[in-house]
Amino acid sequence: MAKIDNVLAILWMLRSDEKITAKQISEKLEMNIRTVYRYIDTLSISGVPIISEPGHNGGYTLLNNFIEAPLFFDFEEQTSLFHAAIFAEEAGYYGGEALNRAISKLRKYSNQEQETKINQHLTSLEVINGLSSLTLEPFLKELEQAVADGYSVKILYHKSSEKQLNDRLVDPYRIIYWNNKWYMIGFCHLRNDIRSFRVDRMESLVLTENKFNQPENFSARDFFMKNLLPPIEEKEGITSLVINGNTSALDDICQHWFLGHYLKERTSNQAVFLLEEDILHTYVPYLLLPYNKSIKVIEPISLKKRIIEVLSELIEFHQI
Repeated sequence: MAKIDNVLAILWMLRSDEKITAKQISEKLEMNIRTVYRYIDTLSISGVPIISEPGHNGGYTLLNNFIEAPLFFDFEEQTSLFHAAIFAEEAGYYGGEALNRAISKLRKYSNQEQETKINQHLTSLEVINGLSSLTLEPFLKELEQAVADGYSVKILYHKSSEKQLNDRLVDPYRIIYWNNKWYMIGFCHLRNDIRSFRVDRMESLVLTENKFNQPENFSARDFFMKNLLPPIEEKEGITSLVINGNTSALDDICQHWFLGHYLKERTSNQAVFLLEEDILHTYVPYLLLPYNKSIKVIEPISLKKRIIEVLSELIEFHQI
């Protein structure tokens, strides 16, 4: 461990508000006790108000009015960082190695009481993500570097509807994580427009030497959500979908990532949505079937007929 890390580690341990001995520091940091004394002297000379109490129950503490630097985190802040690390790991965060180093430092520089409390809180939280993004780490690291430095990338990409791979030169503006997927938002030179690209559909990625400037006030979030869920005002052939049902089922439907976007009105036992006709008859039946008898489509009648058709097709498919 570098000298500065050792000095900071000792300072971190001193700020725990508990008296600590040179022996305890040397055992915790695995260093010679004389080295500990030397670092304590270094801190004192630097202006850190260390109080030294000799004797059997002696040890080192910090003066109560010592001003904390932003580097130091209290218990709640440390716990929040650990929790954030858990979420990041489950999302397939590409900076796993650096994240683990940071978490290791937090653990190493905590006293026993802090570490015990943190572990208690960590065991109370689990994040389950069935989709692994480990294979995307190299791409995500390269993309993050390209976004930060402003360099274009060449990707070999395939769209869901096409088997053929396409070469694209893209100026990456942002990386987005949404619905268990990573996306790159950027200017596509082939299409001469801003597009979104799923990272898991990239077969290869090469960082180029071409520099680009990002547009001012560009919001990747607004662009992405507008393309994913276009405003209803921009569409034609809009139809009302009226559903009755129990409160629990309607709550779930109204919070659905897609249907919730088109919610128009809601009462305790009814929800009204505004959707395009083609979407209404193509996707909505499959979204509503899992709710069984807990909901009932009031209108349009055409959707009720379509649900019956879908059920008939399923029955026919599974007939022995």
